Amino acid sequence: MLQNLGFFILLLGVLVTVHELGHFLVAKACGVKVLKFSIGFGPKILGFTKGETEYQVALLPLGGFVKMAGDLPHEELSPEEASRGFLAAPPWKRALIVFAGPAFSLVFPVFVYFFVFLGPQETLSTRVGMVSPDMAAAAAGIRPGDRILKVEGEAVRTFDDMRDAFVGKFERPVPITLERDGQERVVQVTPERSSEVSPVDTVERGMIGVSPYPQPPVVGVLAGSAAANAGLKSFDRVLSVNGVHVQDEAALYREVAKVPEGSPLALSVARLEPVAVGAVSGRVPEVKQVSLPRQAGEGPAALGAEAVDLYVATVASGSVAEGAGIQPGDRIVAINGTPLKSFNKLATVLNGLQAQPFTLTWRGEQGERTEKLAQAPLKTRDDYGQTSAPLVFGVRPWNYSSADLPPVEKVTIDLGPVAAFKEAALIVPKIIGQMVQVLGGLVVGKVSPSTIGGPIMMYQLAAKSAEQGMDSYLNLMAVISINLGVMNLLPIPVLDGFALLSAIWEGIRRRPIPVRVREVANMVGLALLVLLMLLAVTNDVTR
Repeated sequence: MLQNLGFFILLLGVLVTVHELGHFLVAKACGVKVLKFSIGFGPKILGFTKGETEYQVALLPLGGFVKMAGDLPHEELSPEEASRGFLAAPPWKRALIVFAGPAFSLVFPVFVYFFVFLGPQETLSTRVGMVSPDMAAAAAGIRPGDRILKVEGEAVRTFDDMRDAFVGKFERPVPITLERDGQERVVQVTPERSSEVSPVDTVERGMIGVSPYPQPPVVGVLAGSAAANAGLKSFDRVLSVNGVHVQDEAALYREVAKVPEGSPLALSVARLEPVAVGAVSGRVPEVKQVSLPRQAGEGPAALGAEAVDLYVATVASGSVAEGAGIQPGDRIVAINGTPLKSFNKLATVLNGLQAQPFTLTWRGEQGERTEKLAQAPLKTRDDYGQTSAPLVFGVRPWNYSSADLPPVEKVTIDLGPVAAFKEAALIVPKIIGQMVQVLGGLVVGKVSPSTIGGPIMMYQLAAKSAEQGMDSYLNLMAVISINLGVMNLLPIPVLDGFALLSAIWEGIRRRPIPVRVREVANMVGLALLVLLMLLAVTNDVTR
């Protein structure tokens, strides 16, 4: 608790210090007398005076301020202070002083990100862990274990690099250079268009259907197949091929490729067998030995089996699927006459149909069946005891537990000072643009006010990011600093943006905004900020 509070105070303290330091240094450079530099509000905890300025740390760490001589109208000043007062300074100096705070808040993240990016970084490699069977990569012959080297001639080192390389590339053939078994080859892939919509922007990129996360080699087995005749069953997890351990699908492809067609394969598989202890029943894994001749094809096909994706693992009690006679182990074949290649495609079609009837074809122990069905409400209860009755069909695919998933391959990227600074200088303007778009979305109603957070949310974020490591904590610090800089540039009274606008106005019109107008504007601005803070705190408490 105290540690989390410390991270929160450190976060605010650094951000406030950087922001106010901008005002302070530029005010000093412009000859304006600075009376007080304060980190925090309220009673002073500690402080000292050096020269003409008092420096202090105050009790409430939710902000700070720089008190300059003559920054309030009608303020009584000595002749020396009056000549060096803020409002007595030329408009261009006042504009610089006011702008310096947000500018420091926006530049500071560049240095933060520089240290985040500098040095060795572990990130996901371009090794393909899983290939979606109904998308472009599978159609092009890409398989688990392949390493993607180039996208349309552009070298890629990380999975994020590869994703970014597909921005704007879709619905046309794209050459991909990949490495398989130590040899390079080029395949033509036609990505599907995918729009990633967020409150900030919309990015259109090509999707080819690969994931960096490897899958365990779990097989689906058709009745009467070579795999079934040899004793394999659906949902068997292959542990080894001819004595060689296989930890993922890529290893299965690699090992069966070494064996000529017709030669014997000795498999060790893990199979979940039902057990009952008194009134409690469950399943425990047992290791089985299976032998069969190597079949034609690659991966699961070489075992006479197929990918487990379209095999039904569970059927919801009382569902339409149960009423139709679908059982665990059955394979979904087609919907409305269209053959299916993945459970995701089935879910997408069903989601679009809602309660409309559809024709489903599936294969079980008694052979293939086709029936006309429709999704229906099914009463469910969530972990919080809330009940609902969504439209469901009632079948689910095989789900892997986190313990089943093989380790994902990572690559170390070592950025030197120049490359790290370049990355930092590129990411900050991007985040600034996103912040501006979010603010615009709040104004026009595209972004919900419920997304606004206050001190409680900042405390939670600081604590969580600190637990995740220094890089995560520094990233949060940079993002909040950018938010602070952008917000303070808004032309709202009592914020830096309004003071900047006033200085620019006076520089152009050659006369200041009337004092009465300024006072009323400040009152309105303060009221707006209080309402905004109340909304933020309300959102925090509601969360």
